[in-house]
Amino acid sequence: MSTATKGNTASPESHLADSHDLIRVHGARVNNLADVSIEIPKRRLTVFTGVSGSGKSSLVFGTIAAESQRLINETYSAFVQGFMPTLARPDVDVLEGLTTAIIVDQQRMGADPRSTVGTATDANAMLRILFSRLGKPHIGSSQAFSFNVASISGAGAVTVEKHGEKVRERRSFSITGGMCPRCEGRGSVTDIDLAQLYDDSKSLNEGAITVPGYTAGGWNLRLYRESGFVDPDKPIRKYTKKELHDFLRHEPTRMKIAGINMTYEGLIPRIERSMLAKDKEGMQPHIRAFVERAVTFTTCPDCDGTRLSEAARSSKIEGISIADACAMQISDLAAWVRGLDEPSVAPLLTTLRGTLDSFVEIGLGYLSLDRPAGTLSGGEAQRVKMVGHLGSSLTDVTYVFDEPTTGLHPHDIQRMNELLLRLRDKGNTVLVVEHKPETIVIADHIVDLGPGAGSAGGTVCFEGTVDGLRGSGTITGRHFDDRAALKPKVRKGKGALEIRGATTHNLRAVDVDIPLGVLCVVTGVAGSGKSSLVHGSVPGGAGVVSVDQSPIRGSRRSNPATYTGLLEPIRKAFAKANGVKPALFSANSEGACPTCNGAGVIYTDLAMMAGVATMCEECEGKRFQAAVLDYHFGGRDISEVLAMSVDEAAGFFGAGEARLPAAHAIVARLADVGLGYLRLGQPLTTLSGGERQRLKLATHMGDKGGVYVLDEPTTGLHLADVEQLLGLLDRLVDSGKSVIVVEHHQAVMAHADWIIDLGPGAGHDGGRIVFEGTPADLVAARSTLTGEHLAAYVGA
Repeated sequence: MSTATKGNTASPESHLADSHDLIRVHGARVNNLADVSIEIPKRRLTVFTGVSGSGKSSLVFGTIAAESQRLINETYSAFVQGFMPTLARPDVDVLEGLTTAIIVDQQRMGADPRSTVGTATDANAMLRILFSRLGKPHIGSSQAFSFNVASISGAGAVTVEKHGEKVRERRSFSITGGMCPRCEGRGSVTDIDLAQLYDDSKSLNEGAITVPGYTAGGWNLRLYRESGFVDPDKPIRKYTKKELHDFLRHEPTRMKIAGINMTYEGLIPRIERSMLAKDKEGMQPHIRAFVERAVTFTTCPDCDGTRLSEAARSSKIEGISIADACAMQISDLAAWVRGLDEPSVAPLLTTLRGTLDSFVEIGLGYLSLDRPAGTLSGGEAQRVKMVGHLGSSLTDVTYVFDEPTTGLHPHDIQRMNELLLRLRDKGNTVLVVEHKPETIVIADHIVDLGPGAGSAGGTVCFEGTVDGLRGSGTITGRHFDDRAALKPKVRKGKGALEIRGATTHNLRAVDVDIPLGVLCVVTGVAGSGKSSLVHGSVPGGAGVVSVDQSPIRGSRRSNPATYTGLLEPIRKAFAKANGVKPALFSANSEGACPTCNGAGVIYTDLAMMAGVATMCEECEGKRFQAAVLDYHFGGRDISEVLAMSVDEAAGFFGAGEARLPAAHAIVARLADVGLGYLRLGQPLTTLSGGERQRLKLATHMGDKGGVYVLDEPTTGLHLADVEQLLGLLDRLVDSGKSVIVVEHHQAVMAHADWIIDLGPGAGHDGGRIVFEGTPADLVAARSTLTGEHLAAYVGA
């Protein structure tokens, strides 16, 4: 046996491979970045700060992460790339030292009714395998426990070739799935109120159908009147059983109506297909109002909302079915799995325990695996995505986080900080876009962008340490140690919104009076029941304006002018001033440049390679026909008006020959929420998360309502912008509105007139009111986690 001896050769001072310890960005010009050049240390925690819209996301996500993903995609074969999204190279001169980027962003998880916390992670898949191995009685493979797989069986003759001859054989097959046949794995069934569809005392010719779009003379109504299935002059209440079936539930049938081929089907399936299959957010307001009035979603009576078939629920491990396991709070489920000891599935149990423990560690132990993914907040969705990365063996990758403290109580931020540091200490590069000082202070390196937002931003104002940032004189540096003080005098409520016996999700029969006419903040640790109380118990409808965290829907053709309705009065003013049609002044209608169809750019598809977007030479990116630009209003053409910033537009529409009160009111609201720098025609796809949230807030401020319900309005807001938001909330209250805010930010809590604190913990440890009163009383008592953190914040 020979032993190799290590030579005592001295290694060079540093290996050449160790010189690649920086990510170098030179000449970045994505969105509003102004030729940014920067060097970011690898295997360190770098935090990017700056006011909302200063270019943080453009640099981190739009440049560094985007190029990393594009380069990785190019390592696949051309065939595979054909199935992947094509990514264009970011507008940057040099990008060196990139590593594989893993993006953990705040995109809400899909709102598909069959998508749950369990299916979005690997937890459900592992549980299904566990029950297929250990469940008694044994009912089949893991598919038998999946609510996405229907049970199917069939038999028949097939023709196969054997020895050159065709032989007919009888074959049968069956698939055992776990889907509940009644609700098809959705957990709820729709119940349509027929009284909202038609007036049964009238005939079709008398206008019995009350569904929007079924007006007299329209094709929808003619289809039923002239179908021949029913008598159009007979009141619906006098229909025979067959006539009522043909009217309401007839299967699709081709027929000729007035010489035109059409498909006739019953009114109910027609409404289900044309209205109920659509996302409610995308419906026109009058259609949405009809759906909310006519349709109720009730828990499926067959599966009791579990989505699973009776067979799947009958197979149990130690008296627990897979439906019971998915309904448990994850922290309780983790304890139950730890109690299972079965050598035959030991590796599976180890992995499942690790996944469930990651949920608890990341502060999501209060969720259950059957929680619909679409109901998670942005912060919760981001943390669910993190679960898969915590136990990963990968090192030397770049993790990119978008405000990971969103939706977190100050008590939970410390835990998130520890996770970020743990990822770094495994040898990874961690890039974080963040506004909260509590997370900025743990950074090894800070990059501050600004100085302003939009065209006033896009430059690097500071690079260095936390201490350097404090003395740097940048907006972030100046506001870093800002603390909102408790108000010396709070407003008194004018009446109250009474909530009695609230039991939504984890609420424990909560009774509370929310004072009206004041700024009321509802707070508590993540998962304590804040949103359940406010969104589940405050009645919607007349007088209540709710601004939640659901994302803005809009394509690259959408912009602040179209989203807020500002374009409508502008188009009419241009049309009136020039004696032409309003449609000419829309880039999505008759006025569009014919070459680029009003997009301003021409997209060239290069098959498996990234597509290229080039400015349209015909309209030079202005999106309109040349003839349209000859029409003026107030001395400007329509493209010049859309190129204005909100602040410019406020002056333009506020006085002089272009005075337009309807447009000025909308522009003033945009300025109120701090979006004065946005261009009216800027595509929505280029807006940051904080900008979109405020754009939505500005739009809803025009709604007629006495009660405003805001869900974490500080999301995506810089420290300097929070002060402006507080001023806006004060103005709303002073104008006679009642404002209810679900919020974790201590500045908003300190500024409140009344605080309702839920807790004491999350999940089944929460759901109770632990404090009601003024912020000063909460600080003095220090009886809750919120009270302790607020006291520390205001320096009490």
